[in-house]
Amino acid sequence: MKKSIKKIFALGASVLALASVVTPAAVSVSAQSVELSSKVKNDEKGIEGGVLRYALVGPAFSGVLNQMLYDAQPDGTIIGFFQENVLGYDENFLLDDSGFGKIKFDQKNKQVTITIPKGHKWSDGEDITIDDVIFPYYVIGHKDYQGIRYGDNLKNVVGMEEYHDGKADKISGLERVDDYTLRVTYKQFPNSMLQAGGGVLTNIEPEHYLKDVPVGKLLDSDKVRKNPVGMGAFRVKKVVPGESVTFEPNEYYWRGKPKLDGVQLDVVSPDTAVAEMQTGRYDIASLPADQYEVFKDAKNMQVLGIVQNAYTYIGFKFGKFEDGENKPDESKVYADKAIRQAMAYAIDNDAIGERFYHGLRWRANSPITPNFKEYHDDSIKGYPYDMEKAKKILADAGYKDKDGDGFIEDKNGKPFTLNFASMSGGETAQPLAEYYMQQWAELGINVKLVDGQLMEFNSFYESLKKDDEKIDVFLGAVGIGGDPNPSGLFGRKESFNYTRWASEENDKLLAAIASDKAFEDDFRKKAFSDWQKYMMEELPVIPTLFRYGIEVVNNRVKNYDTQIGSDLSWADVELTADKPYAQ
Repeated sequence: MKKSIKKIFALGASVLALASVVTPAAVSVSAQSVELSSKVKNDEKGIEGGVLRYALVGPAFSGVLNQMLYDAQPDGTIIGFFQENVLGYDENFLLDDSGFGKIKFDQKNKQVTITIPKGHKWSDGEDITIDDVIFPYYVIGHKDYQGIRYGDNLKNVVGMEEYHDGKADKISGLERVDDYTLRVTYKQFPNSMLQAGGGVLTNIEPEHYLKDVPVGKLLDSDKVRKNPVGMGAFRVKKVVPGESVTFEPNEYYWRGKPKLDGVQLDVVSPDTAVAEMQTGRYDIASLPADQYEVFKDAKNMQVLGIVQNAYTYIGFKFGKFEDGENKPDESKVYADKAIRQAMAYAIDNDAIGERFYHGLRWRANSPITPNFKEYHDDSIKGYPYDMEKAKKILADAGYKDKDGDGFIEDKNGKPFTLNFASMSGGETAQPLAEYYMQQWAELGINVKLVDGQLMEFNSFYESLKKDDEKIDVFLGAVGIGGDPNPSGLFGRKESFNYTRWASEENDKLLAAIASDKAFEDDFRKKAFSDWQKYMMEELPVIPTLFRYGIEVVNNRVKNYDTQIGSDLSWADVELTADKPYAQ
């Protein structure tokens, strides 16, 4: 069901209540304690057609409805209804022939060949050809491209950098074999080439529809924000910016016309989402994990879940992205890893995950998520709660509270305050942010919210991308896509590296992961392990929680599966009643 690959970013009670929940002795676990199914169970007979009602839980969506340009999860969810990647993949995110196109790997010649079937059409009725697979290379590689996907993977295509720099009109590594075949030649051929979202660009876009829009104007064009064309199960019928999208069936869908008459997607507040699912207003929603105890036993819906390739983290803003490169500022007080390590030990993520998220989240020990079993190093202990150890790290590094105000000074004896950016949304946002600040205050580090308040989702990420100097520390979330290679998130030249951290040792370790030698199993596993151990020592980000991805599905929905690589698509989904069942 989930056929789009994303690298994406995304997280009342009183502060006293939260503090009581996460007392140091409360719990000590670092593994998931809940088991959920990924697939709906429904043996009822399907009705003809029907409109599925989908609740997009969270803030208003940005409305960048194009795979080449979007960078926020809500937009990615919307895109998944009307657009797909050209290639499929299995449950391990390995590229295979289950999708629209087929791929052949030629390691010796550092080439891949992509073939698409004949006789298929876009949602506007125009033919799909290999030019639609080639087109994204020329958009993302263009000097005026406004997205965040021009990185090392694209630069690895022979001739891409020359095209980007204006030294060539064509990308020499792209060979259009015929109307349905593309051969791509690369400079290097790492193991990531085999992974969805890795070295092979899998975008497919309607060249006939978008080619007349200048690349620098695509982001804000109506063809992206109001009237996108895709090759997925549905067609966009109407967009109410930031609020809702109405879909109708795409009769040209390559897997066959959907059984549904359409989908109505609405933005729903996290504060009301559970109640709206219980009263039968919607069929599908990703509900807040902190409300699991409220909805887990509901009679009108099923709770589905898979371990996500995502984690929350506390990041540090080290510098700026300038001239295509992340440039850290070594003068910042938290450039000293002792500060970062102490802040990590001062927070009890075991307790937060078990008691506040009911076991649906658990302490993270690495920036590689555990669903990548071959690469995730579970031998790394990480940073379990230990306030005494945290204070000792600061003391051993020479940090002291010289003026008696309860907060340490920097090594020059000057007081400092770290500005903390955290997103609004949901019952946990405010108390969780204040819990972190409370713990850091107990440690002796003065941390305050940026402008004294939580930030709206879109403003938060805009500020990160623009390297707002107000931000020192931030609470974020990241989806790492189908390729566990961390270069795209932590590489020196990657704009996705929002921390702006870089080091020569990190460059070296990432290069090993991306090298041709990484095709050897033992070398690859060691390369990933070496990088994880280095990152958990240097700690440019503090991975806080791994997570289940939770979707709640009304009992009238049939043939719906959240499992990665599932054979079911939106074309298979059926309804067994005219309207959603109520509690």
